This record gives sequence, structure tokens and C-alpha cells, in this order.
Amino acid sequence: MTIWLMSLSTHQETQNEKISVQAPPPRPRRACQAPRLIAFIIFSLSKLRHRDEEYRITAMIDLQPWAPALTIIASIITAVYVSWRFVLLLAPGLYRGMIKNNAISVDDFVGGPPSPTSAFKSWFLNRLNVGSRVAKKEAYPLKTDDSDKVPGLKVTSRNETGKEGVPTKSDNPPVVVGTIRMGFGHHRIAYAATSWGLGKKGGFLGLGGDDNDRETFFHDFLNIESEEAQLIKDMDKMYSKGSRLASEFGGTVEKFWGSLTKSGDEDSLRATYQFSEHMVPLINGLDKNSPIIASHSMVACAAVAAGFKNVINLVIDNHAQWFVVVPGCLNLVQGPSNYHSLLKMGVPEDQVQIAGHWIPRDLVEGIPDASARRTARRKAGKPLRIIIPVGGAGAQRKFIVHLVGALSGLVKEGKVQLFLNAGDHEHMKEAFVGALESNGMDYDKVVDMKGVQSFREKMLTEEPKKNVTLFTYDDYFTAVATTDILCNVADVLCCKPSELAFYPIPKLMIRRVGDHEAYSAMRASELGDGTLEVREVPEAVRYVELFLTTKLIETMNNSIEANNKIGIYDGCKNAMRIALDRAKKKV
Repeated sequence: MTIWLMSLSTHQETQNEKISVQAPPPRPRRACQAPRLIAFIIFSLSKLRHRDEEYRITAMIDLQPWAPALTIIASIITAVYVSWRFVLLLAPGLYRGMIKNNAISVDDFVGGPPSPTSAFKSWFLNRLNVGSRVAKKEAYPLKTDDSDKVPGLKVTSRNETGKEGVPTKSDNPPVVVGTIRMGFGHHRIAYAATSWGLGKKGGFLGLGGDDNDRETFFHDFLNIESEEAQLIKDMDKMYSKGSRLASEFGGTVEKFWGSLTKSGDEDSLRATYQFSEHMVPLINGLDKNSPIIASHSMVACAAVAAGFKNVINLVIDNHAQWFVVVPGCLNLVQGPSNYHSLLKMGVPEDQVQIAGHWIPRDLVEGIPDASARRTARRKAGKPLRIIIPVGGAGAQRKFIVHLVGALSGLVKEGKVQLFLNAGDHEHMKEAFVGALESNGMDYDKVVDMKGVQSFREKMLTEEPKKNVTLFTYDDYFTAVATTDILCNVADVLCCKPSELAFYPIPKLMIRRVGDHEAYSAMRASELGDGTLEVREVPEAVRYVELFLTTKLIETMNNSIEANNKIGIYDGCKNAMRIALDRAKKKV
């Protein structure tokens, strides 16, 4: 028994030795490790805190030079915000003070008073335009002279002779076509309107004909030397400079300028009308019963503010904006899309109407013959005559100079003839001359009205002596009129989509100056008498090649004749008719 127990004990020990050798070491108890883990965490946190303190101290040391600057910036931002909120509190009062003496309410026309932001914007724009100047009402005495350019037309100016001038009361007051010499467009439209008011004896054919003794006045605000006229000139300089910079630099500058020219909201009308309140003395010297046909919205605004009742505003372009329409008058537009858009904007239905395009009388009446000549020239394989005018702002120099160079090959081959109208811009004259000489193109020059009229007569039956003719002048009227005079003897009008985009001649619409002009090119393309806007010179050259090799000219001519039959180009004719009808009814 003892031996068995001893043997069992020995065996158990042996087994225990085997187990102790073969078995893995027992796992440490968690309870035993907790103090170590806690100690490790405390140690780590203390290290992190120490490092964080070091980092914060280092960061504070690094930020010390910037701290004053950041404080100043934060203070400025806060001050600006507080100041702006304060300005918005004052804005409605400033706006009400500005408009308190206005003859009519622009707010009623656009659908209600402005927000505080719009009120400040309108007030601020007016400050930029006229400063603290108080609008005057007293009229400047006026006189008229016979136009040395247009037979039968009377041209107004300031009367400083002391002699009797334009009467302010008349049994048969004249039709007054008012304009402002800002660029060529407004003047061109004004002369187009007067052409429908002049018969062989000064009457309007169709409303009395030669027996109508009503006179037609050409009333340019800038013809009246005055403080008010100088305000307009200063404004025009800024606009012309902006147009030229946008055209020359392109890219971001062009996009910015383009956005400005198509963003005519309610505030732009408020600012335009407020500026026009200062122009009242320039029109207040005319008979209040005279029909006023305005080719510039500021003229129409001033006429309404002065108390004229029969006022017609010829709306420019094909893009609806508030500042091109005028409250308190009849706004005539050139096409349906503009009409629809103005109605949608909220212009009252009784103050807007479709009339047609603003075209001078001789161009409209000459459509059948001019179209026939163009078609015959193409069929006979004669050179393609392209007239390239420059606008009143003198923009587009870079594009047009490159285009002239790109067409030099076709010109030298005798396939293209260029009529280049530099207008009264010396810088464009120099640019054209440089482009012609650098490309080895010989040219003739025309420098006065007699010369351009003689040239036109010869082009009805002959070819020019040289394939390039440069038209350049010292006087403004001839610069404007040349394009109109030459359109009926040219095959293609190559121009930006300005007022010329509506003319009854095949058109190559080149790069715009202002995004609002793009819609005028669309109008021409949809009517079939012009291309869409062409923004690159190679694309323009491609169109010239199409004019030479396809029936594109003939197709456009057919569209022009069809448009003419339904009165598309009768806008100025209708404007004159409406004005005189309203005068008979004493509207």
C-alpha cells in the first residue's frame, strides 16, 4: 500500500513535470495588469499635454507678428458690415429725397418701390452721374437752321443771338426727332426717322404728301452748348472707352463689359430717368404740342419729364432691358421677341408696340433694285463688294484690321472689293492704312460728302478703279451717312450686330461689342438677311468664300424682298405715321 502510494506520488510528480514542460505559460491575470495600463495612459496624456503646451507656446510665438494684422482685418470686416447695414437703413430716405420732385414715377412703371439695396444703388449711380447738382427746368432758347446735309430738314441749336427763335406755341407745331450723338447708332436711327418726315416740300408722303406743311426738326441734345450737354459728353467718353477696351483686350475684360451691357434692370431705368430730369432744359424750349420721336431713351425721358404728351421712344437693339424703355410714352420695338419680353417684364401693354426696323427711306424704297443688282452681279461672277464700317465708339480695331489682312489674297485676285468706312476716327484711319500698306493693297480715298455721293452713283453702273476704297472724314454726319449711302451699291455689309444688324442688305455679323448685341445677330439670322455672330477671323473669311461660291447672297436677297413685302423694314415709316396720327387726335 505504501509502495503503491509512493509509486502513485512519483507518477503524479512525473506527470506534473511533463505538464509543466509541455503546457504554455499561464495567461497573466487582467486584474494584475490594470495598474500598469492606467499608469501608461496617465503617462501618455501627460506627455501629450506637455507637447500641446509646447506647440501652443510655439504657435503663439509664430503668430505674434500676424496678430495685429488679423485683429485689424476682423475689425475692418465688422466695421464694413455695420456701416453697410447702417447705409441700408438710410437708403430709402436718400432715394425718396432724390425722386421727390420727379415729374413721373418710375417705381409705378416697374412694379413697385426699390429694395433698400436698389434704393442705394440708384442713389449712388445718380451721385456718380451728376454729383449734388440740382436739376433745372428753365429752357434754353432755341433756333433752327436749314441742314446743309439733308434738304428740307431743320436743325436746332441754342439761340444766343437774342433774336426770335423757335416759338414755344404754334398752330401747326413741327415733328421733332430727338437724339443724342453718342456713338453712330442713335444718330443713324434719328436721320432714318427724319427721312420719312420729309417729302419734296417737307411733308410726309402718305399723310398729306406735298401739301403737308408740317416741318421736321432734328434735335440733338449735344447741339445745345450747355452744362447739361457736357454731362452727356462726359458719360459718352466713359462708354466709348469701355467699348474700345473690351474690343482690344477681349477675354475677361470683354466678358465683364458684356455683362454690364446686358444687365439693364429696374435700377438702370431709375438712374437713366433721374439723369434725364437734368436734361429737361435741353427740350423745354420746344412747343409742348410737338410730336417727339426719340432715338435715345434719355431724350424720351426728358420729354416726358418736361410735360410733352405725344412722345414716341424708338427702342434700340433686340434685347429687352428696363433702361431702353420709358414710362409715360409709347415705346416702339423692332421685332416680336423684344415685344414679348417687355410685356413679360411688366411694361404696360398700352405703352409698347411693334413697328418694324429703323431704316431710312431711300434704303427701303431701293430694296427691289438693290436686290436685283446683287443677284445679277453674283451670276455674272463680278467681285464681291463688302462694306466694312466702324462704329461711333471706334471699337473693333483689332478684329477688323486682322480681317482686312486675311482678305488681302481675295482682294488682289480681284474677287473681293472692300469699302472701308473709318468714319471720323483718326486711329481707325491709321489702322486701315497700316493694314493695307503692310499687305500690299493699293487703295483710293474718299474724304467728303460730295465724294461719297459721286462714288455711289458710279457704282450703280461701273466698277471702282481700285479694289479697296477708304472713306475717312473730319465731320460726324458724313461718317454716319456713308454706310447708309453705300448699302444699296454693296453686296454685303460686314459689321458688328448693332443698329446695322436690322438693315435690308445681306450681312456678315462680326464680333460684338457688348453682349446685348448678340440678340440682334439672332434676329438677322432668323429673318434670313444675315449670318449669326462670327467671333473669329477665319470663320468670317469662310463666310466670304461661301458668298463667292454658293447662292447664299441670292438666298439672303430673297429673304430681304419677302421681309419688305410684309413691312419688316417699315419701322421709321410707322413711327412717323403714328406720331402724326396722335398729333391729329391731340394725344
